[in-house]
Amino acid sequence: MGETALAFGIALTSALLPFVNIELYLVGAAALLDDGALVAMAVAAGAGQTIGKIVYYYLGRGALDVPWLRRRAERPNRWTRRIAAWRERAERRPVWAAGLVAVSSFSSVPPFMVVSVLAGTIRMPLAWFVVITMVTRTARFVLLVYVPDLAGELVPA
Repeated sequence: MGETALAFGIALTSALLPFVNIELYLVGAAALLDDGALVAMAVAAGAGQTIGKIVYYYLGRGALDVPWLRRRAERPNRWTRRIAAWRERAERRPVWAAGLVAVSSFSSVPPFMVVSVLAGTIRMPLAWFVVITMVTRTARFVLLVYVPDLAGELVPA
């Protein structure tokens, strides 16, 4: 039970602070714990990441006014132009936007922090964002904790 709570806390922290790595924690846990704890930890990590990314979603909505982010967004660069193009496409095609959130949440490409802000900016329904994020982040973490074990079974000793 403690491992699950710790996974939630680390995931929540890593959702907010990119230099904290939930994946590293889960891989380490996968090497040390039995299967039952790993699923619970993956689900808890998915929930922690989802809750943490809601903060970035609300940043995109403008509900949280952060002066240094506003100043940074006002200076055009390669990313601001790319985000403007994604925003335009996402506003015209909500299904594409949901797909972008799903792909980014699962693979972290493009960076999910950026896509979370974009989801808020285009006013994606919060319920869509939460469900897509929870499902895809949890799937990512379940695969992360089980793939090393599966790979070991495929390689003959």
